[in-house]
Amino acid sequence: MSSDTVAIFAPAKINLYLHVTARRANGYHELDSLVVFADVGDWVRVTHANDLTLEITGPHAVDLSADNDNLVMRAAEALWQRIGAAPGAHVVLEKNLPVSSGIGGGSADAAAAIKALVRLWGIHPGQHDLSGLALDLGADVPVCLAGFASYMSGIGEHLEQIEALPSLPAVLVNPGVAVSTPAVFKARDSGFSATGRLDEIPSGISELVQALALRHNDLCAPACSLVPEISHVLAALENTSDCLLARMSGSGATCFGLYASPAEAQAAAAHLQRLQPEWWVQAATFEGVRR
Repeated sequence: MSSDTVAIFAPAKINLYLHVTARRANGYHELDSLVVFADVGDWVRVTHANDLTLEITGPHAVDLSADNDNLVMRAAEALWQRIGAAPGAHVVLEKNLPVSSGIGGGSADAAAAIKALVRLWGIHPGQHDLSGLALDLGADVPVCLAGFASYMSGIGEHLEQIEALPSLPAVLVNPGVAVSTPAVFKARDSGFSATGRLDEIPSGISELVQALALRHNDLCAPACSLVPEISHVLAALENTSDCLLARMSGSGATCFGLYASPAEAQAAAAHLQRLQPEWWVQAATFEGVRR
């Protein structure tokens, strides 16, 4: 990697719970969610160039287009327009996460691209109005740009950072089926939920899991109705030894299981990979701060 290359990690975003609390007149749904980040994800690398170009590599590169509708390209172009300057950049997205999978891959990539280009181009946030840039790109981009465990509410614009969240050994599983977020929201046939915010974040894993078990993901039922494979993933996770909690993240189809130790999570991941070799399975740790 050359000295003028900036590399930013784009971690998977995990919704430990996700409540749909209201629907605005414009059709957008308001959410309440506890968001953390995994130590698995994509990478965004940028270097100086005459034009603004995007290259996609990695195991899931075939699932994405490098055209202007790519969220990374949209983020780069939006930032370029905000600063009103003429530098270019060659952006390389190493796509390790499955696409349209409920773990904010595209949003994390867009946030990483913004951070990388701000550093590459020497942008000082105080000299340019970057407010609203992240939210314009998508509801998950602000929390991915912040990079801290947070309560996320509204349509993604309200963030409250959380301190002292315990590290959570986990397993991520995706059955290889892309899920349309708009279709999941359209398939909802239930009412709205109250906020799920905890009075206090427990310091231990077991206590936190007990609190999370009283909350839920309001998008799970409609997602399962559209993609039955999600139910199979949840059942497989629940049946692994030592699984404390199994849940879907975001609008799916990626699900996660929580475990008391990294060794238990790694054993569960190995078992699931043997059981379903076609699934995407990763042992991970959920942290309060992205790398």
